[in-house]
Amino acid sequence: MSERTRAHVYVSGKVQGVYFRATTRDTAREHGVDGWVRNLDDGRVEAVFEGTEKDVETMVEFCHEGSSAASVDDVEVSYEPPQEEDGFEVRW
Repeated sequence: MSERTRAHVYVSGKVQGVYFRATTRDTAREHGVDGWVRNLDDGRVEAVFEGTEKDVETMVEFCHEGSSAASVDDVEVSYEPPQEEDGFEVRW
């Protein structure tokens, strides 16, 4: 089994009210990535992705585009020790 990795991501731009979270959830589930995504009060989206390095990198790349209605200005990524996330959810 591949070793798990964890990426903590902040996405800025036009990323709220454009189905960014739902599309992130669906894409993460398609790739077997665990974690969560939520809107922040400052207009950014925050997400955590856990899975194989390849699948997590796929999700980080996804964040540079987002949903079809999104307009991403910046993606900040930091890598952390895995915390054994289970499943993927939209947090409110």
